[in-house]
Amino acid sequence: MRGREDRGCPVTLLEAHAGLASSGDFSVADLGAGTGPSWLDSWLDRHRADVVAWRRSLHSVPELARSEQRSTALVARRLMAAGLEPRTLPGGTGLVCDVGYGDRCVALRADLDALPLAEDTGLSFASTVPGVMHACGHDAHTAIVLGAGLALASAPSLPGRVRLIFQPAEEVQPGGAIDMVADGAMEGVERIFALHCDPRLEVGRLGTRVGPITSACDLLEIRLTSPGGHTARPHLTADLVQAIGLLITQLPLLLTRQVDPRSGTVLVWGAVEAGEAANAIPQHGVLRGTLRTADHATWGELEGKIRSLIAALLAPTGVGYVLDHVRGVPPVVNDAVSAGMLADAAVAALGPDAATGTEQSSGGEDFAWYLEHVPGSMARLGVWPGHGLMRDIHQPTFDLDERALPVGVRILTNAALAALNA
Repeated sequence: MRGREDRGCPVTLLEAHAGLASSGDFSVADLGAGTGPSWLDSWLDRHRADVVAWRRSLHSVPELARSEQRSTALVARRLMAAGLEPRTLPGGTGLVCDVGYGDRCVALRADLDALPLAEDTGLSFASTVPGVMHACGHDAHTAIVLGAGLALASAPSLPGRVRLIFQPAEEVQPGGAIDMVADGAMEGVERIFALHCDPRLEVGRLGTRVGPITSACDLLEIRLTSPGGHTARPHLTADLVQAIGLLITQLPLLLTRQVDPRSGTVLVWGAVEAGEAANAIPQHGVLRGTLRTADHATWGELEGKIRSLIAALLAPTGVGYVLDHVRGVPPVVNDAVSAGMLADAAVAALGPDAATGTEQSSGGEDFAWYLEHVPGSMARLGVWPGHGLMRDIHQPTFDLDERALPVGVRILTNAALAALNA
């Protein structure tokens, strides 16, 4: 796709990449070496260290949601150096780029943003940005999709186009995928694939699942009001703290009788604020939590059910309230054909034991927005070295085995080719 005006890349980031590439140890094994196609083997032989360097460069300079200008520019520079024409979104964060020619098009998606966490890994390429780190593997996702795209660009020919989608703001609701769709990233796309790092799965394995693999996630905030009063005379006012207690205990319980128990619906409170003095009924209080479900149809019904239950619970108390129900992302529901293509791609690259099943997560993922438009699948890429601790995502100590990077490149390349040849 033809590029817009180049918004540039700070010298510091390019220098960081150059420094890593020239001085780092990038002797990462290619677990799928020799499985072809020959042009993919050749590209990885020559550029495997580059993929690792890209990941480390992104990791060392992480950027929060909707601030990923430098990461976007680094990716754009690599694509343009290969003769491709990336198009950056108007805000300067996120880009799309087509590889190949033809009417048929499949997409590969990566996410660019980091998390507001202070890194505690001790890595030589640890975050240089205070309070920000790539704790969810988005640096790896970006390096893998960039590698797959450039490998595909090296092929003698392709049976169609592969669209590379590097999106901003996956970590915030309702997600940067909406920005990409609104900007036309899905126009002409038949199918879409994505990988997500899984620190519970060993390197060389890919976890696939047909149907929902993540859950919808909404945010609830209930702001309560009361005239307030003395705790010695609760009958003369509206007891705001008691009302909060009712919501905390009864709303999740009653909701279980309003939805199908097979839907995996769960409401969990994360914050409550009310009052200061032990002998004073407060005038204001706030209750916040997350509402999750694995079922798409149930997700569409939840807001109405929640509003009705809150009204019924608070009516006898006299406490006033305002509900802010922020709808987040739908569940990621994997298409059977697409999930099968990813599993087959893993087997082709790494052998019959590479593909395995995976459980559904209660976490949310804005990859779901793409699946509102076309079939596709997200799979879990093993990043655990097979020994030592399994360092979970969204933790300051999260790290990954970089042998997973060429694995990811091979899987996405094979999946894209399979989809175009289907």
